[in-house]
Amino acid sequence: MENLKIIGFDADDTLWSNEPFFLETEKVFCSLMHEYGTPDEISKELFKTEMNNMEIYGYGIKAFILSIIETAIRVSAQQVEVTSIQRIIDLGKNMLNHPMELLEGVEDTLVELAKSDYRVIIATKGDLLDQKRKLKDSGLSHLFDHVEIMSDKQISDYQDLFHRLDVKANEFLMIGNSYKSDCKPVIELGGFAAHVPFHTTWLHENNVLPVQHPRLFAYSNVREVLTLFS
Repeated sequence: MENLKIIGFDADDTLWSNEPFFLETEKVFCSLMHEYGTPDEISKELFKTEMNNMEIYGYGIKAFILSIIETAIRVSAQQVEVTSIQRIIDLGKNMLNHPMELLEGVEDTLVELAKSDYRVIIATKGDLLDQKRKLKDSGLSHLFDHVEIMSDKQISDYQDLFHRLDVKANEFLMIGNSYKSDCKPVIELGGFAAHVPFHTTWLHENNVLPVQHPRLFAYSNVREVLTLFS
């Protein structure tokens, strides 16, 4: 990695906890819908709705809550109570207002990298307002040279990112918990990636398994990424 210039970090479940709050909300939703199906059945219906809505809503809490409401209406054959819809809306607001929970080793790692000559950036996807709020609440903003909130993380999205940053693929290292979104596209473009799995991953991000590659590194904690530069 002698040509490396930029180190990119994913945000959700790489810098701070995120997926557990989605899972807890889904669990409550399944309980609300208990008379219309088992938790497994309701979860499958919700995932189907999310996938159908992906191109319209994108990613994030607001998209998730809209898909929950749509699923509630569908699985109940439009019989769902207004009080249940209000409960779902309240769950979404609770998610948006949930206190920030940084993951272990994140701040120390970023402080060390801030002392280096590399540009350190965030490259994440999701809802613009929500991601900006989480970054502000994290107290980490001053440790990044650039923040990129992407609509998706396909190869074309990374190509656009490289163009905006005026960087070549082999000058870029991406660090994230999702092999599918954070690692695979960057590797295919000729860049470097470090996979740091979170203890739970959204099904949509977990349907592509990591493979061995000379430009792909695997770590159990984000702090271990520093060994690449020692």
